Amino acid sequence: MLVPVKAFADAKARLAPVLSPSHRERLARWTAERVLAAAGDLPVFVACDDDGVAEWATANGATVLWHPGVGLNAAVNDSFRDLRQRGAGHVVVAHGDLPRARRLADTIIAGTLTLVPDALSDGTNVIALPSSMPFEFAYGPASFRRHLDQALAAGLPVAVRRDPLLAIDIDTPSDLAHPLVQEVLPAWLLTNPANPNPAHV
Repeated sequence: MLVPVKAFADAKARLAPVLSPSHRERLARWTAERVLAAAGDLPVFVACDDDGVAEWATANGATVLWHPGVGLNAAVNDSFRDLRQRGAGHVVVAHGDLPRARRLADTIIAGTLTLVPDALSDGTNVIALPSSMPFEFAYGPASFRRHLDQALAAGLPVAVRRDPLLAIDIDTPSDLAHPLVQEVLPAWLLTNPANPNPAHV
């Protein structure tokens, strides 16, 4: 499994209206740890260009794929080719901000490209595909449509999996209010109504 992770201190800037920098950093670590845990028995690789993330990944049993200053798409595409060369037969790419990530190995379908869109069918939260498949990752706004169109145009076998839990990511303050997110948010987070002492966190 491949998880691209940006510097925790730079993550989740759109949550600035409701969370302090320290809470945004802590939340980014928390969601990324949940994604790694959802890998199950899959070997985990973290694509990053930040020393802190690299240390965190190693401490969590992941292999670091170092791609400094190239951006998300280049880092994922380069990592995908790297994993192919390492002998991986199938690669699952999951973003590190999925608070309800689960059983990511279940997205693997032999010989098939699996796309898991976000709740708005805009982004692509998870992609699973054979390492031999010719495919270019192209994240950003409307990436789900872009990935799907690419697969259809190339005649690739493709499956769209609409998973209500894997569709949830945390990008904006409204995402924090989602009932399925509220169920799992840690008590220390200011926006969690279960937090007993938000003023002192």
